[in-house]
Amino acid sequence: MLKVGIIANPVSARDIRRIVSHAGNLPINDRANILLRILTGLAITGVEEVLIMPENGGIRSQLLRTIERERRMGRHRLPKVTYLEMPVTCTAEDSIEAARRMHDQGVGAIVVLGGDGTNRVVVSGCGNTPIAGVSTGTNNAFPELREPTITGLAVGLAVTGQVPSEHAFSFNKRLEVTVNDKREIALVDVAVVSERFIGARAIWKTENFRDLFVTFGLPDGIGMSSIVGLLAPLDRDTPEGRRIRFLPVERANIRLSAPIAPGLIEEVGVGAIEVIQPNTIYLPSVSAGSFALDGERELTFSEVDDVGIRLQTDAFRTINVPDCMAYAAKHGLLTRVAENQLRAAQNIGRTQ
Repeated sequence: MLKVGIIANPVSARDIRRIVSHAGNLPINDRANILLRILTGLAITGVEEVLIMPENGGIRSQLLRTIERERRMGRHRLPKVTYLEMPVTCTAEDSIEAARRMHDQGVGAIVVLGGDGTNRVVVSGCGNTPIAGVSTGTNNAFPELREPTITGLAVGLAVTGQVPSEHAFSFNKRLEVTVNDKREIALVDVAVVSERFIGARAIWKTENFRDLFVTFGLPDGIGMSSIVGLLAPLDRDTPEGRRIRFLPVERANIRLSAPIAPGLIEEVGVGAIEVIQPNTIYLPSVSAGSFALDGERELTFSEVDDVGIRLQTDAFRTINVPDCMAYAAKHGLLTRVAENQLRAAQNIGRTQ
């Protein structure tokens, strides 16, 4: 049976950046509606079952009510929906554990509803299972903004084999951070900040930034990676990264106004912009501080710790939604039924 996993973070876009900036907060019924749109795309492409991470935020009850209403009205044919049997801790560990279980049960892909942080923890637990991100977080630098129906269609076309793997999947870069025997990853950026505490996790005070390492940075991006995007843009495919060394604004020759969160544009002082190569260990500019991974502080370090940042290429796979849909258009993957019906109608016309 063809299976796809869905991990929907019920509390994405609810960190402190929503208070200090103007980030949105997606209601539970909107998240359930996004799931329904994804399910619709998966169903039409032949996906038979969807495994979903359980949560206590209310998405499950809202989704199941909507599915039952749609079923009674006969509007949609949807895949079988199964919720994983696992404890709910209401922490990031839920997403990691769900990703592990989905991988073990052989899903063809995992659709992730969340921002950069949710996608990061799912990648840490999903093994070689490809993911597809749907933007519902505070900063959405990694998951591209796209209608969820299209994501569902592309994922379904990929996992059912209708789109060949060379078009269906893309390999992605990531950063690996080590502090002694602790190891964490980041999909977009690693910021080094001078404070040695975790606190509210999310970072937004630019005066404390010391270094920034990124896998990619686009001129129209949001978050810390936008700094690279506006100074030395880097796409997702080029096998290198970027490093920014920060200076106090009053001492810097380059001063950049960057959108580091929705509605939050801050000025940063730039000392140097460097290329980072894959599989090379880089050290932070300061001997003590903390690492923020994809916008959230996760690890602290001091002068006595063994630390390093390393860029990895071809580290994990994602569904290439644009290529899947382009292949579907070119080869008529979603028009075969209509063509057959048209051909039958033409044959009937000839016999009359």
